[in-house]
Amino acid sequence: MRSDWSGLPVRHVLPELFTALDERGVAVLTAPPGTGKTTLVPLALAGLLGGSPSRRVVVAEPRRLAVRAAARRMAWLLESEVGAEVGFSVRGERRAGAETVVEVVTTGVLLQRLQRDAELAGVDVVLLDECHERHLDADTALAFLLDVRATLRPDLRLVAASATADAGPWARLLGSGAPGAPSGGLPGVAVPGSEAAGAAPVVHASGTAHPVAPVWVPPPRTVTPPRGLRVDPAFLSHVAGVVRRALAEHQGDVLCFLPGVGEIGRVAAMLQNGEALQEGDGLQDGRRLRETEALRDGGALRRVEVLQVHGQAPAHVQDAVLSPGANRRVVLATSVAESSLTVPGVRIVVDSGLAREPRTDHARGLGSLTTVRASRASAVQRAGRAGREAPGVVYRCWSAAEHDRLPDHAQPEIALADLTGFALQAACWGDPAATGLALLDPPPPAAMDAARRTLRALDALDSPDGRVTARGRRMAGAGVHPRLARALLDAGPGAAEVVALLSEQLPRDAGDDLVAIWRAARRGGDGFSARWRRETRRLVRAAPSPDRTSGTGRDRAPEPGDDTVAGLVVALAYPERVARRRGGSYLMASGTAADLPQGSRLSSAEWLAIAVADRPSGSATARVRQAVVIDEEIARLAAAPLYGSGEEIVWRVPPGERRGDVSARRVERLGAVELSSVRLSGADVRPAVLDGLRTEGLSILRWTPEAVALRERLAFCHRALGDPWPATDDDALVEAAGRWLEPELSRVRRRSDLERLDVVSALHRLVPWSARLEETAPERIEVPSGSRIRVDYSGDRPVLAARVQELFGWDEAPRVAGVPLVVHLLSPAGRPAAVTADLAAFWRGDGYRSVRAELRGRYPRHPWPEDPLSAVATRRANPRR
Repeated sequence: MRSDWSGLPVRHVLPELFTALDERGVAVLTAPPGTGKTTLVPLALAGLLGGSPSRRVVVAEPRRLAVRAAARRMAWLLESEVGAEVGFSVRGERRAGAETVVEVVTTGVLLQRLQRDAELAGVDVVLLDECHERHLDADTALAFLLDVRATLRPDLRLVAASATADAGPWARLLGSGAPGAPSGGLPGVAVPGSEAAGAAPVVHASGTAHPVAPVWVPPPRTVTPPRGLRVDPAFLSHVAGVVRRALAEHQGDVLCFLPGVGEIGRVAAMLQNGEALQEGDGLQDGRRLRETEALRDGGALRRVEVLQVHGQAPAHVQDAVLSPGANRRVVLATSVAESSLTVPGVRIVVDSGLAREPRTDHARGLGSLTTVRASRASAVQRAGRAGREAPGVVYRCWSAAEHDRLPDHAQPEIALADLTGFALQAACWGDPAATGLALLDPPPPAAMDAARRTLRALDALDSPDGRVTARGRRMAGAGVHPRLARALLDAGPGAAEVVALLSEQLPRDAGDDLVAIWRAARRGGDGFSARWRRETRRLVRAAPSPDRTSGTGRDRAPEPGDDTVAGLVVALAYPERVARRRGGSYLMASGTAADLPQGSRLSSAEWLAIAVADRPSGSATARVRQAVVIDEEIARLAAAPLYGSGEEIVWRVPPGERRGDVSARRVERLGAVELSSVRLSGADVRPAVLDGLRTEGLSILRWTPEAVALRERLAFCHRALGDPWPATDDDALVEAAGRWLEPELSRVRRRSDLERLDVVSALHRLVPWSARLEETAPERIEVPSGSRIRVDYSGDRPVLAARVQELFGWDEAPRVAGVPLVVHLLSPAGRPAAVTADLAAFWRGDGYRSVRAELRGRYPRHPWPEDPLSAVATRRANPRR
């Protein structure tokens, strides 16, 4: 045993931890990163440090990278090899033997073991590490373990370890799961909130907390906020510039946090190519400028090693990061380095302030990662990495004011992720609704409903009670997403290769042609190809098929059937993403349109099976990331549950157009994708016609001037007198279409038939007492000249417009339905001269005198008497002399 362990701060609290476990069987351990929480505590629990009985310990980590790192570190402390006293298991790889007493596993592997052997026979202690990160598998595993302690293994010891000091919720949760605590769900299942046994003991280990000075370095110019997976290149250039500034201003290694693999690669390229120097990092004095010039010339940078750390990093890079370097280092990392890894030599942290979170569109069946602002708790964790060994500094690429607006904590994965896998795990555990599980946060009901619908469609759950089927248990045992497990079981020989491909995060430079990616993996010798081969072998064992050796050899030549196999696997896994060309894009069976990248080689295909797609925020169209060309036969086979046929009689507006028409067809569909159609004759299309009237309004009908005038007269009567005069606004007329448009409406077959209807005759059907309409609101009124003038009912009050000479002698205009007419007096040329609602006042007052004075010289052949009330009305002019 190496002596290095004696300097780890967590050693001081080991007696307290042992006492808590002896008395309660559960404990919460909080310890900052680098204190030995992950490496020394499991060895002590296993009795490998001496002074305590030998026990078998399982340590669960949320990431494969952390699993390997923890196992290597513990084996190093024991001066042993991985696979001896300390081993590890990740999906597709296990290094452990008969003498292994500490086994580090991913939380996913732990869940699989619990489903196979709920008692965890032979295991004495389980340590769940990094609980504060709130990964879904970790939350689920803890809930299952609490259930096991409450019902099957009260002797099983359980430690929840966290790098943060917020232990209260975990202590209450573990306390509620003590043996004998009351249950609100299935018999014996622990639920949150039970205080029968009190909270679990909390053991705090404090590290050597060196001060870390913050430096606020927001971008000097406005950058575009992250959207989806896209991060503004100008911001990444700023981050690279801050890294160079940090190297110039301070000693020690730099740990730079970035949201994803793509951003890590781009910043690494900027650092090595010197692009970031164009950003301008605020170095103004001569000393700093000289140091910056040295970096520009490559003198200092040649002595700086740039390492990229993420889940896809090769093993030798991971080993290099976890060991002290000979030269200064810049370690570009995702959030995996917040607490899961301890990087020696770091004195400087550069924090981009960005992270990735899952997002799920349950309505469209699309899931993706999106870039978000990191929480304040995450920022504290990241900064703390600079002060583990000595005083340090953190450069935060945002302002102090922005820091105050950050969320306190990141959202737990259970609130954001696709819950199909979780729902299947819960159903296999015997709690399909997950209401009896001890969870810090319950699953969102909408997400659980969507997950159960998916599982029923995959025949993994029975309806309506939601119990798992035998097929569902086989899917759960495959260790991949239930959709991929369905394809693995149903697609036949060769499926394991494609499922293995889809179960891994694809390389960032992968194109959209999944078959091309598959063939490249067969030929490749990189880390991705090696992981793919291991996973393929595991899946072949998990779902045996006649083709047991398919895809495990590197030199296998591409087969003509690759497109068919890949297409069938993808379509079986994601039947709602079977898509058919529609114009310049594709329509998925789910009803969502999807676009291929510009210049894609797949763009000529009629049918696609879309493996990976996401939908940018605010966009109605999805983006295709990876897809396979298929034919209609595969589409029909894989998406058979979505098949439907029947009569479709609707008012349809073609895409990109505004005018619809009756569509009466017998249609075959796969979800929203149309397969074929045959026109129907003799069908009852009346409901579709009415829908067209509601959709497009009464403008479909041919409104002649006579029809418009009649509608206005009826509207006036309704306003002035009310019932029984009918309303004639659009809504009212559409609602009453069966009264006034019949019998012609029942004979309408298409839009053109509507356009030929006689609207005047139809409107008269609304008032069977048509004679009363003429009495109440006459179409024309006779004026003193003998002319019959049309009344305008389009306004609030009826209007009569006539030449001045035709109204001589008319002391008072008649009323219409009790409403006085508004008289528009016109010049002999028919132009407006005056408006009045009181003719007598107009004739006797200044109104007529003003009109007479203005117009008599312009129209001398027309009479302009001084006393219009005694003059004879006329529509003629005086004869020309």
